[in-house]
Amino acid sequence: MIIRIKEIDILKNLKKAVLLKIISLTLLFSLFISIFSKLTACELELITIGVLSHRGDAITQQIWRPTARYLGQQLPQYHFRIQPLDFNAINAAVEQKKVDFILVNPGIYVNLEVRYRVSRLATMNNRRKGQAYNSFGGVIFTRSDHPDIYTLQDIRGKSFMAVDKTSLGGFQMAWREFKQAGINPYQDLSVLKFGGIHDHVVMSVINGDVDAGTVRTDILERMIEAGRLEASQFRILNSKNDIRFPFSHSTRLYPEWPFSKLQHTPNDLAQDVAVALLQMPNNHKAALIGNYAGWTIPLDYQSVHALFQELKLAPYERKFTLWEAAQQYWYWVVISILFLLVMGFITILVTQRNHHLKGEKATLEQQHKLILDSVGDGIYGVDIHGNSTFINKAMETITGWKAKDIIGKSQHEVLHHTHRDGRTHLRQNCPVYLTFKDNQARFISDDIFWKKDGSSFPVEYSTTPIRSKKGDTMGTVVVFRDLSARKQAKIKREQHQIQLNHVARLSTLGEIASSIAHELNQPLTAIATNARACVRLLESDRPRLERCADVVERIATQAERAGNIIANIRHFSHKESPEQQRSEVRVMINMVLELLKSKIHHNAIRIQVEVDPTIHTVMAQTIQIEQVILNLARNAIDAMKSNTQSEKVLTICVTPHHDKQVEIRVTDTGKGLDKALQQQLFTPFVSTKKQGMGLGLSISYSIVENHGSILKCDSEVSQGASFYFLLQRASN
Repeated sequence: MIIRIKEIDILKNLKKAVLLKIISLTLLFSLFISIFSKLTACELELITIGVLSHRGDAITQQIWRPTARYLGQQLPQYHFRIQPLDFNAINAAVEQKKVDFILVNPGIYVNLEVRYRVSRLATMNNRRKGQAYNSFGGVIFTRSDHPDIYTLQDIRGKSFMAVDKTSLGGFQMAWREFKQAGINPYQDLSVLKFGGIHDHVVMSVINGDVDAGTVRTDILERMIEAGRLEASQFRILNSKNDIRFPFSHSTRLYPEWPFSKLQHTPNDLAQDVAVALLQMPNNHKAALIGNYAGWTIPLDYQSVHALFQELKLAPYERKFTLWEAAQQYWYWVVISILFLLVMGFITILVTQRNHHLKGEKATLEQQHKLILDSVGDGIYGVDIHGNSTFINKAMETITGWKAKDIIGKSQHEVLHHTHRDGRTHLRQNCPVYLTFKDNQARFISDDIFWKKDGSSFPVEYSTTPIRSKKGDTMGTVVVFRDLSARKQAKIKREQHQIQLNHVARLSTLGEIASSIAHELNQPLTAIATNARACVRLLESDRPRLERCADVVERIATQAERAGNIIANIRHFSHKESPEQQRSEVRVMINMVLELLKSKIHHNAIRIQVEVDPTIHTVMAQTIQIEQVILNLARNAIDAMKSNTQSEKVLTICVTPHHDKQVEIRVTDTGKGLDKALQQQLFTPFVSTKKQGMGLGLSISYSIVENHGSILKCDSEVSQGASFYFLLQRASN
């Protein structure tokens, strides 16, 4: 018995496992079918069904999208979609063939049938309480508490709202009843409005915005069922009874909406769609959602034609002959003739004035062109789409582009497409485009434009927005200048300055040549003396190798000393690099002091170097700054030669300055400078020395200025002089 129970449990577990597997496979299969159907839907031929959106696009999609899916299931080679159309968009959609089928009210269908040869395929069966009805009408109503409106005659002088002038159930049916009652809705009502949507008309009446209104039948009943309205809130006017029709109505009944094909829709497709609609069960899900009960064969719409004929609506408007119009409206004819005579006279005056204005415009345009062409800078206009609108002669000359080649084309793609390094210049980063975006003028000091021959040239340019009276950007004017000549001149000036600096350094080296010779003579003399001593030791009967090694070591030391002196001189005589780089402050100072070593010793100068421990490197052209320090130190030494009253001290001080800068100051204890001389110190060829050329301080001033600073002097007579300047500290 226990074994049997265990077998039953095992069988139950097996059944559960099998059931779970079946459910999983079913879900996977359903998912696969869903994904496959979505992927293949993109490859199906798209068929568009235009539907009158008399209750709004959202409700139209909600009601009719299931019908489109039903047709897609019946005709799997097609993909059907719903396109909601308001009253004003239907004719354009049909005329431009934006839809393949159309579902509209019978009144619109009659006009489409006459104008565009639209053919009905089936008539909709409306659903109400499980029953099918293929006719409908209009209902005229007012608020139940309105004190003045009980019959159609009471509508006179009141405000009235309908759905649309072309809405059959929402206006034209009621209009026919008004006409039979002797009421012209366009003349006898105080206000005639059109709400566009049935629901809006109902709520406008209930809210008291208008006195009365009309909508198609079953709208009120549907809103009551939805809980949006109560039957006690409205009163039906001109109420009619029909045991075959359960809805409240005030007009005659007309056939329901037809489902129609357009002339360009293939007949085979139309036939398949008609068969699918007629075969739809009354209780199909799509029909239930759409609140209809399937479809029937197309009904006779002669009653709609009769309505349009009675109201003289399209396509049955009354055609008047010219004679009838003249007899009935003779006074308008006279007024029109007088009006035409007046207009003819005014036209002559306007024509003459226009001719004069054209001449003035041509003159202004010619003057404008002459002004533009007389400017040496390139000028061109750009519209809000980035296309060139005009160019001047200077632009043609500079770029090589002719007006016919560039006007109407994207200025960015023609002139501004690539950076200097070959990277693509994106349109959204173009200053001209940014001017359109933020309506702000810009000036670009350094950029490049491209010529017609494919070469580039440096430019500076401004972009200025052209604004309308409202302040909107209408375009941009770009004014640019070719900087090629300016940049070449700058390069020549820099090269000339480098040559001048080089000559100055060579001149400085010439002045300290005697000191250099003295420095070189000492190690060379020591080398020669030690070399002879070494020879004598080697030629003796008992050579002392240890002693020879010491002598050779001294020879090597003196040779290295001479080599360092020559290397320092060679370093200082080189032409400098045009770019600033990280330079060590102590190395530059030591290089200068090494060159001035002999002169410092000869004049008994005490050197005092004070460098802040936090300062190591600065951004500079090393050789140029060494030259400045050398010139200032030499001038300081020369200034202290005649100082016999106090100690001769040359101080080179390096201290931090605000804004990440470093101050280099050279101070002496000489006789100082008077105020008049201080004002001319940096003028070329002005010197306090008898043999001086007056270029040292002038060149030093230019070098410091090129480093973004100014060489300054503080001095009092008999108290020495102090020269100083600033350099940018190098970032770690």
